[in-house]
Amino acid sequence: MSPTANPALRCATAADAGIIRELLERSGLPTGDLSDAQPEFLVATHEDRIIGVGALERFGGAALLRSVAVEMRWRGSGVGRLIIAELERRARAAGIAELILLTLTARDFFARLGYRVRDRSQVPPAVLQSAEFRSLCPASAVCMGKELPSN
Repeated sequence: MSPTANPALRCATAADAGIIRELLERSGLPTGDLSDAQPEFLVATHEDRIIGVGALERFGGAALLRSVAVEMRWRGSGVGRLIIAELERRARAAGIAELILLTLTARDFFARLGYRVRDRSQVPPAVLQSAEFRSLCPASAVCMGKELPSN
């Protein structure tokens, strides 16, 4: 059964880097470019323990929504939706017009949040140059996107 307490959200700090990397690796997500790409991480915490993460990697008017992972016992509790809603809010506030992502396992989850399958030819060229598109994610990963209405 999933926990029911509401987690707190905050920007990740340098001290969180090891815990974030471990959670991403346990979730089967790429970590090879974290130091180079420096995505902006958001963490969900419960009782001062990180239970979920997500990040934005900005490319002008678009951003890569990446590294969304939730601790196993918290999956299905709404933590992932909470993280994505906050990342979308921050992206809109920063003037980002669209979010792009690659997924191997969470297509249905992201579809429920309004993300639609997108042909890679429709992805902004700067995003296509990211390590995630060039080498970290296999060609079999589903590309999805969502346009964000401006505030």
